[in-house]
Amino acid sequence: MSEFLLKPRICFGQDALSVLNELSARSVLLVTDKAMVKFGLAGRVTQLLCQRGIAWQVWDDVQADPDIATVVRGMKLMDNHYPDLVIALGGGSVIDAAKAVIFALAQTCPQAHRSRPCFVAIPTTSGTGSEVTAFLVVKANEEKLVLVDASLLPDIAILDPTLVASVPPAITADTGMDVLCHAIEAYVSRAASDFSDALAEKVVQQVFRYLPTCWRSGGDLQAREKMHIASCMAGMAFTNASLGITHSLAHALGGVFRVPHGRANALLMAEAVAWNADFHGQCDTHAAQKYSRLAHLLDLPASTPRQGVASLLAAIQALKDEMSMPVCISDTGIEPFEFERRLPEMVGQALRDSCTPTNPRAPDPNALTELYRRAWSGNPIQGN
Repeated sequence: MSEFLLKPRICFGQDALSVLNELSARSVLLVTDKAMVKFGLAGRVTQLLCQRGIAWQVWDDVQADPDIATVVRGMKLMDNHYPDLVIALGGGSVIDAAKAVIFALAQTCPQAHRSRPCFVAIPTTSGTGSEVTAFLVVKANEEKLVLVDASLLPDIAILDPTLVASVPPAITADTGMDVLCHAIEAYVSRAASDFSDALAEKVVQQVFRYLPTCWRSGGDLQAREKMHIASCMAGMAFTNASLGITHSLAHALGGVFRVPHGRANALLMAEAVAWNADFHGQCDTHAAQKYSRLAHLLDLPASTPRQGVASLLAAIQALKDEMSMPVCISDTGIEPFEFERRLPEMVGQALRDSCTPTNPRAPDPNALTELYRRAWSGNPIQGN
């Protein structure tokens, strides 16, 4: 038997925040970061709470790539002032931190008289899809650990495009490529289904159509809303189908060298696609056929699997070029000696990553080492 999870209630549009007026709560913990407070986005939420006469507390101590120590601090705060509503306002790191705190507190301090609080996720980037996923990523030393559990799913996801209108172009590019990677990896996952495929296909079309506009004209709310929805749909696809080695490799690269997650995916995606398709060999894998299907949906040449894969790879590169993204890992400022020295460690982390088992092609250490080295040099992948 298979299943497809559809838990969060999704509210979207420019007035989506108004759903907070419908929620009953005595006390709220708002999980966010200092940027959300500084730029007034947290204030938009607390103002609504004040109008309802709801007591609230702000925890704005979350930074990018939250670690175990951050989670512990959040657990102590939440345990001392236990709320009946948790609102996470921010990017994937903030939402993941809130997930981790709720989950860890339930596991370590179970009390019959305290029920799980209602959990509302409000993303302020269009990237991780964490508002609708059963995934969270937390750092332990220099390794990113991925936890997957159905209890991590928020109860309500609020998609308000006005909250992402001011995201800078570079972050728009990074997070947008993360969306594309989620969709492509879910599409060829060993756990893919008709349900996840339908979402992934739509996401890929939306990204290529609207991401460049978001990058060029951040204030275009129509494009922003389309990308925000695409991010959410990609999250729905991969929380059910899981992901693959692009994410496994990116988690390790980001954990060791602090490369932003979406950028790491963008640097590794083409090499993973080519390897999964066996592009340098027969190019007759099931993944190659599905990549070719995506190229066809994008109205690109795809009369054979090889041509389709080549078209998709060229389209990914063109999208990165249009947004002035780094071509290869060596463009990120990492020293070549350090990259080679830490390479075995990153390969080991990637092999242990929970995204690896659903990759369409089973990797070994040699394959992942070669993928990292190809992505380091960034040599163009040419079609035959």
